[in-house]
Amino acid sequence: MRILRLGIGLLLIIAAIWVIIGEQLSGASANAFVNTRLVTLRSPIAGTVTLEQETLGARLESAEMVASVQDPQVDVVRRDDIAMEVGIAGAEIARLEKELVEIASHRADAEARLATYKDARIRELETELEHATDRLEILRERGSLDPGDQQIAEILDEDTSRTRAEPTAYALALNYAEERVEKAQIALDALRRDGVFLGDGYNDAPYSGQRLDSLQQEEASLRLRLQEARASRRARTIRLTEARAVTNGATSTELTSPVQGLLWELHVADGETIQRGDAVATLADCSSVILSLSVTENVYNTLRLGQSATFRPSGVNQVFEGTVSRLAGSGANTIYRNLAVQPGPRHLERYDVTLLIPRLAADPQLACAIGRTGRVFFDARPLDWLRRDGGRG
Repeated sequence: MRILRLGIGLLLIIAAIWVIIGEQLSGASANAFVNTRLVTLRSPIAGTVTLEQETLGARLESAEMVASVQDPQVDVVRRDDIAMEVGIAGAEIARLEKELVEIASHRADAEARLATYKDARIRELETELEHATDRLEILRERGSLDPGDQQIAEILDEDTSRTRAEPTAYALALNYAEERVEKAQIALDALRRDGVFLGDGYNDAPYSGQRLDSLQQEEASLRLRLQEARASRRARTIRLTEARAVTNGATSTELTSPVQGLLWELHVADGETIQRGDAVATLADCSSVILSLSVTENVYNTLRLGQSATFRPSGVNQVFEGTVSRLAGSGANTIYRNLAVQPGPRHLERYDVTLLIPRLAADPQLACAIGRTGRVFFDARPLDWLRRDGGRG
């Protein structure tokens, strides 16, 4: 029994030594802390700042207003000039539309006069044709001129040496009568079929017709000018809308949080006057939580991107699994310029490593726990089974 007890004790001593050595020799970080990216809100305009949230560390939702900036002295000359141009274009459109209404009234009058004249002219030509036809028929029935008809003889033949009853005078009278019938028929057909007026003193239309053509041409010209004026007003209206948007944006603006996170730092005080581009506040982006840590040179040289690792926060039994996302080496000070927590001198003396811990941001207690410390292990250890009993994140 004594030998058995000595054997068991020796085995326990060997196991304890193995656990101690395994725990100490496993690859681990000297320190690790939760970190995240920073987002800086800058003012797009100059003016006076009004802070809506002044409590550092306050939790902010995405699109939540952080501050507003007002500039009552913004230049609105350009906006007012464009507004005046829009007004002038509108007045020009109203004038052209009024002229079109007046021309339409004059055109209606000219069309009525032309229609009246056309009807009267048709009746006149019909009467003229009727009488000319009757005269032609009478002349054909007689077969000769009446010697007592001095008026016809004087019209048809001014040569007194001829006898009025000679065939030449009759032939001329017959030809003249036929000509009168044909001319009347041609003028009537032209007016009825084509609306062309044939007569002395004008070409193919009376004064009312010529006036109507002039009004139609003037109306077409006005419609083109009206179309151009409307297009010009539309273009100026678009410019006015853009100028008003610029003016409104330059007069006041709201600075909202682009991420879900924490109010990390304020660069101005409430009521302070700032210039365009000045930083107003810095936010910690809780959706981009990472783990920053440093290791010895020997451990660093064994790591690779994508390698798995475990993180155990101090004071809890949970263990979170992650992967190596960046190996920055020694003296990696510049990579922390846009991160919430800056490394200390001892951290920079070692070799910097960054881990991604996806489930860390989902933990209700450790979500966005910036600066929370712990240790990271890259190799399996003898007591991992015991740690896993405490819960794995």
